[in-house]
Amino acid sequence: MRDAQAPGAPENGGPPPELNAFVGRAAELDALSRTLDAARLVTLTGAGGVGKSRLAARAAAARPVRDGVCWVDLAALRDPELLDYAVLEALGPADHTARLPRETLLDDLAGRELLLVLDGFEHLVDVCADLVTELLRRSAALRVLAVGRRPLRITGERLVELPPLDTDAAAELFADRAAGQGVALAERHRADVRELCRRLDGVPLAVELAAGRLRALSPGQLLERLDDRFRLLTGGDRGGPDRHRALVTAVGWSHELCTPAERLLWSRLSVFAGAFDLEAAEYVCGGEGLHADDVLDVLSELLAQSVLSREETATGVRYRMLETVRAYGADWLEATGDAERLRRRHRDWFVGLATWCELDWFSPRQGEVAARMEAELPNLRRALEYSLGEPDQTHLGQYLAGSLWFYWAGCGRLAEGRHWLERSVRLYSESDNEQSRLKALWVLSYVAILQGDRVPALAALQECREEAERAANAVAVAYAEHRSGCLALVTDDVERAETLLRSALDRYREIGELNSNVLMGQVELAMTRAFQGDLPDAVRLCEDVRQVCEDHGERWTRSYALYVLAYAAWHDERPSQARELLVDCLAGAHGFHDLLGCVLALELLALVTLTEGDPAEAAVLQGAAAAQWPSVGLPLFGSAYYHAPHERCETAARRALGDERYGRCAEEGAGLTRDAAVARALGWTEAARTAPAPPAPRDGARHGGGTAPDVRRPAASPAHRGGESAGRRGEGPYDR
Repeated sequence: MRDAQAPGAPENGGPPPELNAFVGRAAELDALSRTLDAARLVTLTGAGGVGKSRLAARAAAARPVRDGVCWVDLAALRDPELLDYAVLEALGPADHTARLPRETLLDDLAGRELLLVLDGFEHLVDVCADLVTELLRRSAALRVLAVGRRPLRITGERLVELPPLDTDAAAELFADRAAGQGVALAERHRADVRELCRRLDGVPLAVELAAGRLRALSPGQLLERLDDRFRLLTGGDRGGPDRHRALVTAVGWSHELCTPAERLLWSRLSVFAGAFDLEAAEYVCGGEGLHADDVLDVLSELLAQSVLSREETATGVRYRMLETVRAYGADWLEATGDAERLRRRHRDWFVGLATWCELDWFSPRQGEVAARMEAELPNLRRALEYSLGEPDQTHLGQYLAGSLWFYWAGCGRLAEGRHWLERSVRLYSESDNEQSRLKALWVLSYVAILQGDRVPALAALQECREEAERAANAVAVAYAEHRSGCLALVTDDVERAETLLRSALDRYREIGELNSNVLMGQVELAMTRAFQGDLPDAVRLCEDVRQVCEDHGERWTRSYALYVLAYAAWHDERPSQARELLVDCLAGAHGFHDLLGCVLALELLALVTLTEGDPAEAAVLQGAAAAQWPSVGLPLFGSAYYHAPHERCETAARRALGDERYGRCAEEGAGLTRDAAVARALGWTEAARTAPAPPAPRDGARHGGGTAPDVRRPAASPAHRGGESAGRRGEGPYDR
């Protein structure tokens, strides 16, 4: 950005002087300086207001160049034919002879060791590219630093892209500019300032304009008014460039430089939340004046102009708009009257994506599906919000919330899933689809069960079962019965749980349903058998599940089957085999961010570790598991069956260590981060003990489940999971 407080270039053509503190950007400054060392042409690109001019000025001022720096401010230049004259004027007194300015330039620069900075060239890109190419060919000692929102695209160009500030640096900038106005920020303002900077995308111009309002508004008041950011963030320094005196003008400068097709795509892309991929952009934004086949070319131009940024992710190349840029495009989309159509197309794309991913969950692509859903979460939220906010669209909101069962339950998003599911089933309209509503109900009951919230789970199950039987909906009846079996299991009514689960598996077989949910039902049936002391039957059921999972490439349900098999191996005094199975189980659960699966595996690993003769490490693992249970839900589900193995392990470890040492070991485990606890359990290495902290938890309540002990010896077993596929997959294992 050209800093809001920095005036235009001085008369001698040197870098603009700094009138306030240069905050942050140490790494970026170093990268730019190193690139200038390595290349004769460097182009510094970035979005409007991101701080390009300020960084370029700092880099130029610090650079030892024999003949100095020539700074050319091109922002106000509109006539391309005047470019050569502008550079000449910046170099020194104007040549008033009859010679062509290009000839004069080439003569003046011949043999000079100079850094030429062309700031704000993006609206003159073609003539600038021509000039720079010729100058570099004819002046061997010349270096050029071009500063703008798009590359020149000429041979030898090295690009340096300047991102926004991170939240810490943006908050530091905000505090510095506040102090410059005599406004002191207190500790109570800290959270508001950080949230304000985050919502302003860390764009320095936006942060400085917000700080400029502090004489009238507190940080909290600024935050409250931020939804109307373009009206709020005005009043930049009168000495700065016109385009930086208000945020709307700064962004509008980029918009003005776009072609009609680029402006159209910019406005349409504003319907996305967060990042998006090319296929989504082509579907959502194509048509009505912009053919889908042309979207890539137009998108590439927006990328070149820094309206979009490109990022490599686990799910492939994705594109992103700064929120400020998106908001500007959204205003234009509203003005065109096309916003409603684009929102529906956006929703339709993500409903289709969720449908496909639900089918693909039961496949070798399960890991890819999990990563894709995580990447698309902001857009899924927007699609849900739109559908549930429109009276004639609620059935699609119910369908989408229910179809995402595998993400809510399988990838650690129970609390958020419950939010959308509860909201969807509270809504009624004439367009409601019976199947969509019934699915939302049984998924809601499932989520509530896994959170240990039994009363809402029972209410949703009763409504689902009654409505499904009234409508003769065999699919919904099967799922309602299955979830009723889960509820009976976590409330220790194991005989009723076995009856319900067997009946549900029979129903699944009759309707040809086979997916992760059905297989999990069989694992849950195995749990009831283990609770009742029949471990051989539990092993038979889980070996069957394991084989089917391996045949289909399913890894999530497989990890729970491995868990039951690991307990059986421990029970049969084969601890090394039990550990091998649990390592596989724990690695799989952790890969899906399945907190419940991780905690259950840690609990059983503690028991195996105790058996192997290390009560101190067993206590550490118990402490680690205990620290994670509050994020899962009701610890051990309040169940005597689930609590038995934990209690047995703790009792034996305390007896071996003494209460004081046991407490110290458990406290050590409780202090481990989730990643560190998993790494330690998997490896017991020093590196594992010091594993880096994981990202902040995504959800306050994770999925629940259970262990599979019998009542005579400690045991453990997996939780209840599952869901409904959009199609029938043929027959599966329904052992009795």
